[in-house]
Amino acid sequence: MDPHLLRKLNEARRERQAVIMLTDLSEGRNRLVKKGDPVSGELGEAVTKAFRSGKSGAMEAEGQRFFINVHLPAPRMVIIGAVHISQALAPMATMAGFDVRVVDPRTAFATPERFENVELIADWPEDALKDRPIDAFTALVAVTHDPKIDDWPLITALKAEAFYVGALGSRKTHARRVERLTQAGLSEADIGRIDAPIGADIGAQSPQEIAVAILAQVIAALRKSAQPTSSQPPKE
Repeated sequence: MDPHLLRKLNEARRERQAVIMLTDLSEGRNRLVKKGDPVSGELGEAVTKAFRSGKSGAMEAEGQRFFINVHLPAPRMVIIGAVHISQALAPMATMAGFDVRVVDPRTAFATPERFENVELIADWPEDALKDRPIDAFTALVAVTHDPKIDDWPLITALKAEAFYVGALGSRKTHARRVERLTQAGLSEADIGRIDAPIGADIGAQSPQEIAVAILAQVIAALRKSAQPTSSQPPKE
């Protein structure tokens, strides 16, 4: 491989960018494609599909054979709030392949006994997330019901274009949240990306069922599209 391309690939991986090393098998030429780069025709469709699925492999487009080598950052899930839902969600998300962190400054909730084998940080999100900031391959799940804890990571996740942003709360709770985030300078389109009430509409009642609904929605958001997430209105 061209050393220059290898350096660019390694740099992209360090910066948690989604990239594809595209190889023309007939000529042996390589090309690095970042997520969002324009690629036309059948090849563009194959690249989009590969970003969505995360699967590498050979394919044919417009009479030529290519090998698509996909490099996607490991998806993360940041759960704000060490509550009952989080106790169920964290291990399920870990089994689904997410790098999970639970953050809650309330030490009465954030105890190792309640979160065995889970990365738990008993600190404010502003401090807890300094070493690994929220990025486009992060799902942000806010479930504390406390704006003093939830609002900062929600704002940060929206600005970072996290692939999923969800918040627990009733319609009235979310309406008040919308007012606060609007006052904080976020646009209607940005705020519209928050999934609230959180989770897929499966009629979930128990914390365990709500955790299933959240995880289903997070996975759907991760796999939905290879392109940047479009703005959508909040649930009614």
